[in-house]
Parts: sequence; C-alpha cells; structure tokens
Amino acid sequence: MRKKLLVLSTTAMLGLGSIVAVPAVQAESINDLQNQQQAIQGQRSGVQSEIDTALAKIKALQIEQATLTEQILRIEQAINDNNAKIDETKVQIAETNAEIKKLKEDIVALQKRIEQRNEVLKERAVSYQESGGNVSYVEVLLGATSFGNFIDRVGAVATMVEADQDILTQHEADKKELEEKQTAVETKLADLTSMKLELEGMLAQIEEQKSQSVQLSASLKGKEQETATLVADLKKRDANLAAQVVKIQGEITAELNRQAEIVAAKKRAEAEAAIAAEKAAREAAKNIAKESTKKKSSSESFVTKSLSSNSSTSNENNNDENNNDENTVSIPSSRNLSVAITAGNKYIGNSVYVFGGGRSQSDINNGRFDCSAFVYWAYDQAGINLGSVGNTDTLLNYGTRVSASDLQPGDMVFFDTYKKNGHVGIYVGGGKFIGSQSSTGVAIANMSSGYWAQHFNGRVHRF
Repeated sequence: MRKKLLVLSTTAMLGLGSIVAVPAVQAESINDLQNQQQAIQGQRSGVQSEIDTALAKIKALQIEQATLTEQILRIEQAINDNNAKIDETKVQIAETNAEIKKLKEDIVALQKRIEQRNEVLKERAVSYQESGGNVSYVEVLLGATSFGNFIDRVGAVATMVEADQDILTQHEADKKELEEKQTAVETKLADLTSMKLELEGMLAQIEEQKSQSVQLSASLKGKEQETATLVADLKKRDANLAAQVVKIQGEITAELNRQAEIVAAKKRAEAEAAIAAEKAAREAAKNIAKESTKKKSSSESFVTKSLSSNSSTSNENNNDENNNDENTVSIPSSRNLSVAITAGNKYIGNSVYVFGGGRSQSDINNGRFDCSAFVYWAYDQAGINLGSVGNTDTLLNYGTRVSASDLQPGDMVFFDTYKKNGHVGIYVGGGKFIGSQSSTGVAIANMSSGYWAQHFNGRVHRF
C-alpha cells in the first residue's frame, strides 16, 4: 500500500513540475520585451531631443523674423519720408522755375530800359560830337539875354545834369540787379536739382535694401515652415514609438498574468494531488482493515505494532526537522507562495524606491517601497506574516536557509550591495527575482548575469 501511495505522490509531483517549468522559460520572453521597451524608450529620448532642438531653432528663426520685420518697417518709413522729401523738392523746383520765368520777364524789361538809356546817351554823344566838343554848360548860362532868362537857363542846366546822372546811376543799378538775380536763381535751381538727384539715389538704395529684407524674410518663413514640418513629423514618430511602448507593456502585463494563471494552476494541481493521495490512503486503509478482520489476532497484533512503530518514527523525524530549523517561521498551511511571487506585478512600472518606504498604508497604496518592506508586504499577501516590517538584517531571522543550487520560486534571496545582505528579493524562477530596486522601483531583475549576478551572495531562505 505504501508503494501505491509513493507512486501517486510521484505522479502528482511530476505533473506539478511540468507546470512550474513554464514560467521560468516565459520569464526570458518578458525580459526580451522589457529590453525592447527600453530600446524604444531610448529611441523616444533621441526623437524628443531632436524635437527640442527643432523647437529651439524655430524660436531663433522667429526672433530673427521679428527683428527683420522691425527693420522692414523702418525701411518703409524711410522710403515714405524720402518720397515726401522728393515731392517737397519737386514743388520747390517748380516754384524756382516760376521765379526763373518771372526773372526772365524782368530781365527783358531791364534790358529794354538799358537799351533806351543807351539810345539817349548815344544822342547826347552825337550832339556833343557835332558841336566840336566845345559846348559847355557855362556857355549855355552866359548866353542868357536877361536875368530872368539866366534863371531859367540855370534851372535847365541843373535838370540836364541831374538827368544825365540819374541815367547813369539807374543803368548801373539795373545791370547789378540783373546779375544778382541771375546768380541767385541759378544757384537755387542747381542746389534743388542736386538734392533731387541725391534723394532719388538714396530712394533707390532704400528700395533695394527693402527688396533684400523681404527676400530674407521669405527665406526665414520658409525655414520656419520646414522646421515646423520636421517637428510635426518627429512628434508623429514619437507618438508611434509611445504606442509601441504601450503595446509592449500590455504584452508584458498579459504574460505576467498568464504566468500567474500557471502558478494558480500549479496550486490547484497540488491541492488535487493532495486530495487524490488522501483518498488513495483512505481506500488503502479500508482495504487493510477488511483484510485484517480475516487474519488471526496474532497477525492483527503484529500489524498494530508495525503501525505504531511507523508512527513513532514519523514523529521523531518531524521533531528532528523542527530542531534543525531554529529560524523557521510558523506558516499557515494555506500559504500560497505563487501569490508572493505575483503580488507585486501591479507595481511594475508604477512604483518608486523610497528608503524606509512601505511602512504605512499610504506608501503601499502609492507603490513607495524599499527592498525589505516590499518583501514583507509580498509574503503577507501570501498569508506569511513576518511581523512588523524591519530591514534586511531582520529578514535573516526568517525561513529556513537552503543551498543556492536548490533555488525554487518563492525563495527569499539576498545580495551584498552597500553592505553585506544589503538587498533582498523574492526568486521567481528562470534566474530572476522580483524586488524594489533603487533604479526601477518594483521590477523583475536578472540575477543570472550582470549586476545582480555579481552581487548575489548565495544566501537563500525558504518558507
């Protein structure tokens, strides 16, 4: 009968072994997904850096565009002012031309008066020449016939002398005025004409400067549009990468849930195997009871002694095991290590490492753990109460220490970090453990290679 029970137990364990082997393999696929996720996050960082650079370029172009716009406004104002000055100069030139026209009319009148005076002077010169040049104003006076006639002749001579003098004075004044007016008008017209030419040249330069500024402004707007298009493309690329990250995170979550289902299936298989074994034992006991009634009392006595001896031996073995595990915590038979393994999945990617965290309900609700507090909490979810939360040194007092070569999912593993046994986590299989790491918060990490492989000190406790 005991042989039959052994066969049943072996069959149950083999079934469980096939179930628990899967998560170890799938843990590798989760690690691959996490690596893909990290690679995509790295690409996103690069794209976001390019976006920042492009936005900075757009800002610089906008500043340059604003400066250029102000310059164009100043140029347009200068063009307006210059055009106004040209218009004013044109008016002045027109007025000067009108003055010149009036002056020409005055000159004609002056020239006419001068010609008339020239005729008078010519007549006097001829008269003087015909008289032989001996006639004088004294002879005119001496030729008077009476005193009254003398007085009349004196008046006439005075008038003649004054007339001759006035003719000469007016003649000289007209000539001088003519020269002055001609010089003033010509100078003013020359100055205005020169100013007009200068203003027109300046206007041409300003117009050219405006043309160049407008072209540069159009170029800047084109560059800004190109950069804005680049930013839009980069943002689209970043959105696609973000969608990939979300998709991979969903795959990771789905895989973790699947593994949790497998572990739950293992638990159900264990329970079913235990029930089957118990049922087989009861059936075997019934059969033994039936057979024993048919045997002699001496045989019955022998069987009874044998059973008593086996019971005593079993009790002694149990006592020895308890004596060897002084640090073993009393764990309820309903404990479920698979829950301890998967309880922290909900915090993956949604938690933060806080030294001394996890010791209040608020910290737990917000995923704020240090390594030891997370382990206390995870085991508590599986019905394994380790008391009030301590630290990694306190956890050394719980569970039974086993060989690192016999690692099983649910075992507590220790690492030497800032001190001996400075970090702790829960082994999940496949060379990985779950814990609250300072760089990631709650996460599944690889302890078969890399940093954690170098710092695993071989200490393993089992519940």
